[in-house]
Amino acid sequence: MTLRIIATGGTFDKHYDEINGALVFGASHLPEALRRARIAQPSTLEQLPFLDSLDMQAPDRQRILDACQRAAESRIVIIHGTDTMPDTAQVLGMAGMHKTVVLTGAMIPFEIDGSDALFNLGFACGVAQTLAPGVYVAMNAQVFAWDKVRKNRIAGVFESL
Repeated sequence: MTLRIIATGGTFDKHYDEINGALVFGASHLPEALRRARIAQPSTLEQLPFLDSLDMQAPDRQRILDACQRAAESRIVIIHGTDTMPDTAQVLGMAGMHKTVVLTGAMIPFEIDGSDALFNLGFACGVAQTLAPGVYVAMNAQVFAWDKVRKNRIAGVFESL
């Protein structure tokens, strides 16, 4: 069983620009993250245009849905920004695909000390191999159904509705 990993941007893949002090997109951290996480499961990495999830619009979510539907793999992990992850999960969940789709991301970029990116990636890849078909959010060592999750911005965690 091969996993498809779809990168869409978000904090996970941001780089710190030392000149202007901003977080920006550059080359994806995912190849290095997959190597460091020692994920033995065969995987195919697909990179969509990187966006901060706050900038995502309906056509961007449709592009993610299209990538999932087009994928030959039945188990998919999507790296996504955390701010609107539940919105994209809703679009995917309502599509009724017969695949296991797990969205995850990071609150702190991969390249910054103390990042949750590596853990979340490994956790999502692990649960994607065991969950029944459906759409899920995997964050904070928890799995949430697509229609029963929200980001608690004050606590900085995901929680059940």
